[in-house]
Amino acid sequence: MNLPFENKVALVTGAGAGMGLAAAKAFAESGAAVAMADIHEASVRAPAAELAAAGHKVLALRCDVADDAQVKAMVDHTISTFGRLDAAFNNAGVQSPAVEIADSTGEEFDRVMAINLRSVWSCMKYELLQMRKQGSGAIVNNSSIGGLIGLPGRAIYHASKHGVIGLTKSAALEYAAKGIRINAICPGTIDTPMVQEMIAKDPQAMKEILREQPIGRLGRAEEIASAVLWLCRKRSASREASPCRQIGGRRNSSPDPCRSSSCFPATIPRAPAAGK
Repeated sequence: MNLPFENKVALVTGAGAGMGLAAAKAFAESGAAVAMADIHEASVRAPAAELAAAGHKVLALRCDVADDAQVKAMVDHTISTFGRLDAAFNNAGVQSPAVEIADSTGEEFDRVMAINLRSVWSCMKYELLQMRKQGSGAIVNNSSIGGLIGLPGRAIYHASKHGVIGLTKSAALEYAAKGIRINAICPGTIDTPMVQEMIAKDPQAMKEILREQPIGRLGRAEEIASAVLWLCRKRSASREASPCRQIGGRRNSSPDPCRSSSCFPATIPRAPAAGK
């Protein structure tokens, strides 16, 4: 069977749950050797063992993406194990409690920026060192619908995700001529452990969230994984530097800062063999 990522190597951060885990599984099932990284090593050990038992090539790694030395070690370990790096999904991120800017703290700002924004720069830096040598590769950075709009009480989180889009656009222009594609995805509200934890703290939030979803439900991690794999395939080569509004969208949001021609519609066709 001709698999789309056969003989390719993929790296996924935040791979212990949610969108990262779904993407790692999808890469493996599509033929790639996969490095699964997460700050909680135990969260990637079990799924990595399951994938390995099914005949896939998988590496489980612990990595705090806010630590440059650990990021470098993660990328180096992936390359030393599998010999190259063809695709990366920089997915690790955190939420931030809803709070007015006047009541927020510098410590919380620095924490969120370190994990949600600076880590994307750090991951790309070391991934691109290898991809530049190869003259090929694809990177997908996980921004958010929060990277396209603003919401009261969410300034720190949204600023970090807006930053991911700016970083992605500039990096994509730097490396397009070198055979490397770099894109960002902007998921709506996806059914992940992080979202479930947020809803558990405020049950009323679920009603408000669903009211804002044009598709009438939360997005699924597997749907995001399908989009990530599509962007990492060569057939998406003409797709470069555009933030992709993902799964579900949002009603009554502020105007989209990117032109309608530069964004995918709310749903994306599933790539063959890319999902569960």
